[in-house]
Amino acid sequence: MAVTSLNTKNFDTTVSGSDKPVLVDFWASWCGPCRMVSPIVDEIGNESDGRYKVCKVNVDEEPDLAARFSVMSIPTLMVFKNGAAVSTTVGVRSKQDILRMLEE
Repeated sequence: MAVTSLNTKNFDTTVSGSDKPVLVDFWASWCGPCRMVSPIVDEIGNESDGRYKVCKVNVDEEPDLAARFSVMSIPTLMVFKNGAAVSTTVGVRSKQDILRMLEE
């Protein structure tokens, strides 16, 4: 399953309307740590086999979403279940750490 780009128009239907856990990566193109985490997030999305959704929010293009979830530093990874944020981490994380967040 591919990674979905989120914006203010599709966020609620994609995330809140999901019956699966959703990983959301808040990132920016100029952010070095974001560029380190991005391939890991992409890999998780490609390997998810429909168990969860993987999405990204470019904070430069979607500042309202970043503000809505109080994203102050990037990369911020959030896991949503049943429309609610259940886990948040900031900074570079290993693939295993990110998968653990999804499976908790």
